[in-house]
Amino acid sequence: MRNAGPVIQRVTATAFRVPTDAPEADGTFAWDRTGMVLAEVTAGGETGLGYSYAAGAAADVINEVLAGRITGQDAMAVPQHWDAMVGAVRNIGWRGIAATAISAVDIALWDLKAKLLGLPLVGLLGAARAAVPIYGSGGFTSYSLDELTEQLARWVEEDGCRWVKMKIGSDPAQDIERVTAARSAIMGAADLFVDANGAYARKEALAFAERFAELGVVWFEEPVSSDDIEGLRLLRDRAPARIEIAAGEYGYEPIYFRRMLEAGAVDVLQADATRCCGITGFLRAAAIADAYGLPISAHTAPAIHLHVGCAAPRMRHVEWFHDHARIERLLFDGAPVPRDGMIAPDLTRPGLGLALKQKDAARYAA
Repeated sequence: MRNAGPVIQRVTATAFRVPTDAPEADGTFAWDRTGMVLAEVTAGGETGLGYSYAAGAAADVINEVLAGRITGQDAMAVPQHWDAMVGAVRNIGWRGIAATAISAVDIALWDLKAKLLGLPLVGLLGAARAAVPIYGSGGFTSYSLDELTEQLARWVEEDGCRWVKMKIGSDPAQDIERVTAARSAIMGAADLFVDANGAYARKEALAFAERFAELGVVWFEEPVSSDDIEGLRLLRDRAPARIEIAAGEYGYEPIYFRRMLEAGAVDVLQADATRCCGITGFLRAAAIADAYGLPISAHTAPAIHLHVGCAAPRMRHVEWFHDHARIERLLFDGAPVPRDGMIAPDLTRPGLGLALKQKDAARYAA
């Protein structure tokens, strides 16, 4: 097939590690730094960038496995490259590291294509809305009650968030006290979400769902493991009606999202373009949610999800995750800024509208 557009000349990947601004933990994990892998794809005098919050091994997959599959090919044929990259990781496994590597390259390809056309990415994808709502997210289990309540209140008062989310599950004996304090801090000005990151057993999660609903919680994320689809369905069927069950952030391929919705496991499907194989994968997840008549919510990485969030059908909101919003401000010019609980793309900037701050980023190169 003849190339219809500029030929991809170079594909590179770089790993970064950014320390957190305080110890962070959720119901099942604790961390003091965040890994990010940046992919850059060059064609026609433009360079597209994409990234995934992933281990440095994803950079090796990009440089050693994926780059050779798309170099020399038509830069405009993004779906063709998505298929080629998925095929290239067959023997090393699609889920996990390989999917995050594909994600970074796919995002870079979309950024590149939009730049070559002189369009913001949302203009290429087709806008369904001018801006997308965000919810403030952090509230780590490592935070004191004062740190928790100050952070949640700031998102409501300064950024205009209509929803805020906190972590639970690392010490279930403390969860009711922490949720009560969080609810008091936002004083009815926003709805409260909780995220257990799969920390609870099924019946334990159901008991907490009933208590949380009494405290005004409206969203219960990963009450059990996201791989326990039967358990999620149990929670969705039996939890109080006012509380929605959400999961999907660990979906890596379209069939995972289809299976979750076939099982009736969630009220809101979550997807993460930095894990589910990029913008292409996110759009496929959004199409599956649309086919089932369910809303979709973007997991973390707000600068990546801004444009696709303005284009995807049934988009509920984007997670304004403390760790990632901070990193995106540190490393990129053009990172979104919340206004009245929304983020909107800068239509004067092509592609994702992001430019790497080379000197600042060099400090965190892994």
